[in-house]
Amino acid sequence: MMRPFDDATRRNIADACAAFARLPEEEAQPALKRAAVAVALTAAGEGDDTALLLTLRASHLRAHRGQWALPGGRCDADETPIEAALRELDEELGLRLTGADVLGTLDDYPTRSGYLITPVVVWAAESAAIRPNPDEVASVHRIALATIERDDAFDFIAIPESARRVIRFHHQMSLIHAPTAALIYQFREVLAGRHTRVTELEQPVFAWK
Repeated sequence: MMRPFDDATRRNIADACAAFARLPEEEAQPALKRAAVAVALTAAGEGDDTALLLTLRASHLRAHRGQWALPGGRCDADETPIEAALRELDEELGLRLTGADVLGTLDDYPTRSGYLITPVVVWAAESAAIRPNPDEVASVHRIALATIERDDAFDFIAIPESARRVIRFHHQMSLIHAPTAALIYQFREVLAGRHTRVTELEQPVFAWK
């Protein structure tokens, strides 16, 4: 399904996010470190489709080097997840957005490495302003929403180390795993008007640390 990068699409996605009822935060979750990522929507670059921004993390980073990720990181002290997502977008990609660009938030996702990630959906109208920070980002990619809506975009496998299903997003010749795959999958479901939960979708063992 084509979603032109225009005001009508922005309104439709904002409405879908507003209709989505987030899971309530659990009392046990404060033990996890708060983090936020941006599901940043922009022009696909080819044609007029809407795309989300996906980064490949720099190879010299201490944690999760060389992995696919949504722009984001740990929340600073007294910083809300929305503030953190907007700050990280600026630091990683040079995109300076405001609260007026926020379309909504998805479910918090607890990671095996001790983080509670809040996905923040934002509308990045000035895509020409993207300037990847080489200290953090090896490359940035525009993933058309039609790509994540394909029937074969995601699959689920079993692993002996967990009773939970491992989710995988097939992007070009790569397999992208949770948490990134889980968050993109939930966003895909929200676009379709489905309240699909992803907190129980598993990460691969290599991402547990």
